[in-house]
Amino acid sequence: MTLLPQASPPRLQGSWAAWLLPLSGLLALGAALISIRLPQALQSDLPAEEIVSLQQIEARPEGLRAFVVNAGPQSVTIAQVMVDDAFWSFQMDPGTTVPRLGRAVLSIPYPWVHGEPHRLVVLTSTGLTFEGELPVAVPTPPPGVSQLLAYALVGVFVGVVPVGLGLLFYPAMRRMGRQRLNAILALTVGMLVFLLIDTSQEALEIAGALPEVFQGQAVVLLLALLSWLAIGAIGNLRREAGSSIPTGEHVAWLLAAGIGLHNLGEGMAIGAAFALGEAALGSFLILGFTLHNITEGIGIAAPLTPGRKDLPEGYRPRRITFVGLTLVAGVPAVFGAWIGGFAYNPLAAAAALGVGMGAIWQVILEVGHLLRDDAARHEETVLSGSNVLGFVLGAGIMYATALLVTV
Repeated sequence: MTLLPQASPPRLQGSWAAWLLPLSGLLALGAALISIRLPQALQSDLPAEEIVSLQQIEARPEGLRAFVVNAGPQSVTIAQVMVDDAFWSFQMDPGTTVPRLGRAVLSIPYPWVHGEPHRLVVLTSTGLTFEGELPVAVPTPPPGVSQLLAYALVGVFVGVVPVGLGLLFYPAMRRMGRQRLNAILALTVGMLVFLLIDTSQEALEIAGALPEVFQGQAVVLLLALLSWLAIGAIGNLRREAGSSIPTGEHVAWLLAAGIGLHNLGEGMAIGAAFALGEAALGSFLILGFTLHNITEGIGIAAPLTPGRKDLPEGYRPRRITFVGLTLVAGVPAVFGAWIGGFAYNPLAAAAALGVGMGAIWQVILEVGHLLRDDAARHEETVLSGSNVLGFVLGAGIMYATALLVTV
């Protein structure tokens, strides 16, 4: 018997050499660019552009307070401050010079008028001006236990209670036939598509108002992609590991998580509205989001209905499952209200909504797979009349309840 010669393993020394050559070239290129000072040679004698952003202007008992963000390429020095076209004394913490991408707190002992708008203008040492506005001057409540509880109560009413009410429709949904249950799933897809569009618009709008240096819209889209890939990868690991959780219940948990991320953004909007003194807007948001989220609870319950191949025979979810789904979908509204009321940050809000976009898209795919697989088993089209009607009805319900938020 002739033995075939075995291929010798690659030499470790040769492998290191293959990596060493291109890395050495990169290091040499970087050293050359630094030594010849090419970027400095291409710069003109004109001063670098200054970009200053005034964020979260607040009315305090001692005067006005604003957060100054330097989004320019170099440090900026604030020389003067104007309030309502009049120069005013001011203090800045940690100092009047704000480094690149730095942040400082601007305090002005200005006697603001309750309920009136106030315009704030800062002048840099180079003579450029940047302005911001406080639409309605009302005292910003200091953080405390009472405020913490008040915002938590708002989050419970907006997120936890309506989602729980929606899940109470589950007993009635158990008595439906297969086609009607598929129509409910299609209704869920319609609601999720509307949520995805609404979340995308809000995220890109917030990101578009950020200084360009933060690349807000790129951050939103990148986080949406990463969250979609991460949730999909986790789902694949669950299937490979042979998880004991039925597919339908897994989809319900994904629905709750995606809606929870969306409710985080809703809570931020409500908290920020009250923190900025826009009580009327905050009240409308509470009413609209509460009705909005009842339909989301119905959508979460849809994959748990019996008679589906993605659930075992005789499956009946436990009460603790409904409690968990309610908390996962609703409690993020509480955290959102706290963030919006006490530490609202536009970049963080846009990032959270971007993560929500990716999660909602993955849930749309999961629910769509349930509908497609069921239609294939019964040799039917997924675009049946009842499914299309359910989709349109779901999007229409979300649109109708969203009108209460924009009144």
